[in-house]
Amino acid sequence: MNFSSKLLEDAVAEFAKLPGVGQKTALRLVLHLLNQEKYEVEKFSHTISKLRNEIQFCHTCHNISDQPVCEICASHKRDKGLVCVVEDTRDVMAIENTNQYNGVYHVLGGLISPMDGIGPSDLEVDTLVERLNTGEIKEIIFALSATMEGDTTIFYLNKRIKHFNITISTIARGIAFGGELEYVDEITLGRSIATRVPYENSLNR
Repeated sequence: MNFSSKLLEDAVAEFAKLPGVGQKTALRLVLHLLNQEKYEVEKFSHTISKLRNEIQFCHTCHNISDQPVCEICASHKRDKGLVCVVEDTRDVMAIENTNQYNGVYHVLGGLISPMDGIGPSDLEVDTLVERLNTGEIKEIIFALSATMEGDTTIFYLNKRIKHFNITISTIARGIAFGGELEYVDEITLGRSIATRVPYENSLNR
């Protein structure tokens, strides 16, 4: 792709680094910004910069937050004895959109994937165990994607926490194998949470 400006070329190259954005889409986005008022572009730039510099991760559940403790963990209306273990913030958002869950979360920050060099030490596993040591948690729900990585992560986590006197369950598999939570419709995901099954039972399927 030939550019009439090095500034334009550099901007397109940066936008093209975003997931799912090719050069043509990147060019369209950059040209759109050039057609906006300067204050609009400055606002856009400031918002992204502020996001990167000021965003925090909840000290309790590791969800993205504006404060040291996220709104979900800080809420007195949530059941602190019920913890849903998810891969990342997108899964928290997907489950919250179902309006079927009133517990809290634990965001692992990924899944175990030896092929990608991601092991248990790269995830927020130890902090989950620390939360269980408080004795406040009564049930853990594994809500991880129905993939090989998701199942491997659940298997490992179950081994780490099964000695605790808690209920360990997993979302019902109304979700096809290979499916990721963020792409599942809200009704299916909500029912999967509501009809969760004991993890040990899911191994016999």
